[in-house]
Order: sequence, then structure tokens, then C-alpha cells
Amino acid sequence: MDCIFCKIVEGTLPSTKVYESDTVVAFQDIKPEAPVHILIIPKKHIATMNDVTAVDDTIMAELFTAARQIAIELGIAESGYRLINNVNSDGGQLVYHLHFHLLGGEKLGALNAK
Repeated sequence: MDCIFCKIVEGTLPSTKVYESDTVVAFQDIKPEAPVHILIIPKKHIATMNDVTAVDDTIMAELFTAARQIAIELGIAESGYRLINNVNSDGGQLVYHLHFHLLGGEKLGALNAK
């Protein structure tokens, strides 16, 4: 599989990790769109949110737990942050490995939804 996020999980591509457990890893986005821009991914390859099954419930719970913990550790939990998951091409997904963007560190503008 030629998945960039799987390569980060394997350690064959470098990243600046901010969180890691047995099932989840989080790292700084290389093209940040806010002062804090972290990508939170499951270590298991799941292509999109549409591919999540009941078997993945524990992984999904840990993704959200990681997001809360990272926001606290980075000092943005109280001021606020945004957690985004893009699904497929019309949703803006570029890397087909389930991931959440954790954005914060400034007042975020309204989402550009049509």
C-alpha cells in the first residue's frame, strides 16, 4: 500500500508526533492552516469515515480522546478548537487514510460551506 499516513505509522516517513498510543498517532501538519494544526489518525488503515465499522468503535473513541488530550496539552481546550474530518473528494479528502484535523490557537473563521 502506498499510503503516506501508513508510512508515518511505520516510521518510514518522519513526522513531529505530539501523541501516540497502541492504536492512534497524532502529528503536526506539514502545511498548517492555523497556529495549531495537528493530524490525528488511527494506526489501522481505514480509508474514509464511510469505511468505519462497529469493529472500529474503540479506535474511534480513542481518536476523540486523543483530540481532547492534545487540545488540553497544547493550551487550546478552553479558548476553543475545531475538529474536522473530510470524506471523499467532494468533502475535500486528499489522503485516503481516516484522519481528523485539530485546528486552533487563534479565532477561527466561519467554514466555507455553500
